[in-house]
Amino acid sequence: MAKKIFLNNDSPQVKYLLKRDKHLAKAIQLVGPIEYRPISDGYAFLISQIIGQMLNNKVADILYDRLKKLCQADITIESIDKLSDQEILSIGISHSKVQYIRNLTQAVKHGQINFDQYPDISNDDIMAGLKTVKGIGDWSAKMYLIFCLNREDVLPYEDIAFLQGYGWIHKTKDYHKQSVIKKCRKWHPYESIAARFLYVALDKGLTKNPFHLFK
Repeated sequence: MAKKIFLNNDSPQVKYLLKRDKHLAKAIQLVGPIEYRPISDGYAFLISQIIGQMLNNKVADILYDRLKKLCQADITIESIDKLSDQEILSIGISHSKVQYIRNLTQAVKHGQINFDQYPDISNDDIMAGLKTVKGIGDWSAKMYLIFCLNREDVLPYEDIAFLQGYGWIHKTKDYHKQSVIKKCRKWHPYESIAARFLYVALDKGLTKNPFHLFK
């Protein structure tokens, strides 16, 4: 199991972000310290991301839990292989997502995807490798980089939850890629850390209230 990570105002990454962006600094102040543990099972995580594509987190979690029950609480290549397509469909996902799960499973079985190599190679190379699997796109690959490998320099502008937090602190509905990249450039090289604080703000319900920079 990966070591738990704690971030507060004394953490070097957070100190950097506090100096670089007053809007993000206010959000960090509202959120307070955060802690998390990187996810060690890349295969199961990517299965969860396939299931969660284009779904809100609550629905995705329900469907993923159904799959876990079918797999006797342990999602592995072996437990997935034992299931028929109809059994996987029964959790409430589409035929295409069943095929994406099969694609990922085969890619891992045959060495097309080798999670053991990823800690030692670049973000771009990891994303390129993961995206050779039909059903894994930029969003899923970036989620893997952030939540499994704990890469700190990933900007998940494809992620709806991130954009909700981003739009909240900047009071904007302009989610065009270039606009987001431009405003978030100042966070480099800790874009993922900034995103984590925005995810927690969303989870805590802070984004339901208007953002006030000086209040």
